[in-house]
Amino acid sequence: MFGSIGMPELIIILVIALIIFGPRKLPELGKSLGRSLNEFKKASNDLQNTLEQEIRLEEQKDSAAAAARKAEAEAAPVTPDNAAPSQTVSR
Repeated sequence: MFGSIGMPELIIILVIALIIFGPRKLPELGKSLGRSLNEFKKASNDLQNTLEQEIRLEEQKDSAAAAARKAEAEAAPVTPDNAAPSQTVSR
């Protein structure tokens, strides 16, 4: 759950925090830490959603531009004016 921190290490950290901050201050610190983590998670999710939305918009713009180029290419008739010049030799 905590990566490389095992249960004995976690207990030692909690005991040291209890000694330093005392039993009255520790619940307040835990509550404020929980609120901070929750706010950080919310901001992180908002950033991720914004980035995903921007990526979707860029993909839609790219696909619309590709479709417009394809439609333009299909709609342009081949006439002698826009056809490739022929290489005929006159004698």
